[in-house]
Amino acid sequence: MAPKTVRLFTLSTCSHCKAAKRFLAENGVEHEFIDVDLLSDDRRSAVLEEVRAYNPRLSYPTIIIGGERVIVGFREQELREALDL
Repeated sequence: MAPKTVRLFTLSTCSHCKAAKRFLAENGVEHEFIDVDLLSDDRRSAVLEEVRAYNPRLSYPTIIIGGERVIVGFREQELREALDL
């Protein structure tokens, strides 16, 4: 089975975001992340619209697994289950 794609929308200063990134790295999960607060204004607007589609509250981290499963916040057990860890 192909690995699930994992995308994170994060803030560079967010401790929960850092914990989520660290958890994925320590478990060998390939992922990509966007630190929303570090984007240029034009790019940030577009990315915020994308985040809002998954998480209307715009809270972080917003984690998208396999393009469909959305986990908001660093919820280790939920991540383990979603990623079969």
